[in-house]
Amino acid sequence: MLEKPEAARPASARRHASNLSFREVEVLEMAAEGLTNFEIANRLNVTVHAVKFHLASIYRKLGVGNRTEAAVAFLRGVNA
Repeated sequence: MLEKPEAARPASARRHASNLSFREVEVLEMAAEGLTNFEIANRLNVTVHAVKFHLASIYRKLGVGNRTEAAVAFLRGVNA
């Protein structure tokens, strides 16, 4: 399957992807792998509340509404 060109991706995801912190990228990678908030929290040795906080920040920065949309935006960026 061919990847969409950069211009075809949501502008908000392209514009804000570089604004993610190191920890946000870690959380997003694990969410994209299908890990639950609890599993992510255990791997990073943080609270589930902290994971939810990071996810909310990720959604805002990427201009998406949920973890599925965030994971898609992340995976498209990785495979670009």
